[in-house]
Amino acid sequence: MAEAATENGVRKAASPEEEHPRKAFGWAARDASGIFSPFAFSRRNNGDKDVTIKILYCGMCHSDLHVAKNEWERTTYPTVPGHEIVGVVTQVGRSVQKFQVGDRVGVGCMVNSCGSCHGCDQGFENYCPGLVFTYNSVNLDGTMTYGGYSDMIVVDQHFVIRFPDNMPSDRGAPLLCAGITVYAPMKYHGLDQPGKHLGVVGLGGLGHVAVRFGKAFGMKVTVISSSPSKEKEATERLGADAFLVSSDPGRLQAAMGTMDGIIDTVSAVHDITPLMFLLKPRGKMIMAGAPEKPLQLDAFSLILGEKSIAGTCIGGVKSTQEMIDFAADHNITADIELISIDRVNEAMERLGKGDVRYRFVIDIGNTLTAA
Repeated sequence: MAEAATENGVRKAASPEEEHPRKAFGWAARDASGIFSPFAFSRRNNGDKDVTIKILYCGMCHSDLHVAKNEWERTTYPTVPGHEIVGVVTQVGRSVQKFQVGDRVGVGCMVNSCGSCHGCDQGFENYCPGLVFTYNSVNLDGTMTYGGYSDMIVVDQHFVIRFPDNMPSDRGAPLLCAGITVYAPMKYHGLDQPGKHLGVVGLGGLGHVAVRFGKAFGMKVTVISSSPSKEKEATERLGADAFLVSSDPGRLQAAMGTMDGIIDTVSAVHDITPLMFLLKPRGKMIMAGAPEKPLQLDAFSLILGEKSIAGTCIGGVKSTQEMIDFAADHNITADIELISIDRVNEAMERLGKGDVRYRFVIDIGNTLTAA
């Protein structure tokens, strides 16, 4: 890390471009307008346990929008989002055993953790108190992390995911967030058993992948959406067994008490009480979306039937590798719209309106240039 300059005897923090020895380039949001523009910064040198990756593709998660606009009130500007990264290894440290130059790899939502807490010991690095996220997070050296809307990244080998040969880079990239966010809780809560009934709320970036995993597990899958126009898409193209419109009380009434579990992927504020009544006794509601305001919930929807509500926050490294391998074995990918980096502002605006089917992916390798 570069030495900080001093002014009038006061130590000043190094600029993003001077923090580390290696020049990097990307697009950053600089304030709560969420408008992106070209941004020069720096990455650390490749350490003994590090892998340097030339980024080829990066998915656009709804979290990127939240952070860019500081909607969670936790953003440090400038911020370079992106935690659905796929690229090629260009350098490995001398202690790296898992990867070699030329390997195709991915990086998801985290790039470091303490390595010694209960979560890390159990393979749940995502629950580590010292977890370092891929962007908008303070790394172990005290500098900010910058994500995949950029040309390269340096990551500890432990947090790098090997991409199977038959997994396409562009359509596989969103699985590093959207995929693991639904796969991990399905496995943990037993919603991976043939014959069980899964409800999926929202047919967006997470929801359409949840449908595909549910069907690959052999489950009955019902999509619950506020958009009646998505029924044909859900049942005919994605393979869902049934479709419910969340504003149709008659259809909701008919489905009461039929579902073993529900994954709610919606990030907009909504009342989950009607959804709770769709669960069987002791059924589980898993919150994967992150609305800006507190949940609306009638306590009796929990009490009657001894139901439970759970959250999910991605998954550990081992689970993420398992998910990518499972997806490759079952031909599960995300539906994407591939864009150039200079369309990121347009894509962010459309993402905020839900106008994407179902994930934007930035073609970093072919469209990002320092010029």
